[in-house]
Amino acid sequence: MKTITLKTDEKLFEEVTNLSQKLKLSKSELIRRAIKEYEKKIALQNIKRQIQQASLNIRKESANIIEDLENTIDDGLENV
Repeated sequence: MKTITLKTDEKLFEEVTNLSQKLKLSKSELIRRAIKEYEKKIALQNIKRQIQQASLNIRKESANIIEDLENTIDDGLENV
């Protein structure tokens, strides 16, 4: 296993220490889990962003289709 050295202020150190004791985890395990959860959060945000972009693209395409259909409403009715 590799080692990462982390410098932090006193407050964060105390928070990590207290939480690790409360959860009965080592500080290293707590930080590993926190990083994995953060990674999941970022992945979900990226998926959400992709879905939103796809939705916008579909909306634009739907608007184009509606406009095309509306332009054909009077087709062939000029002589009626």
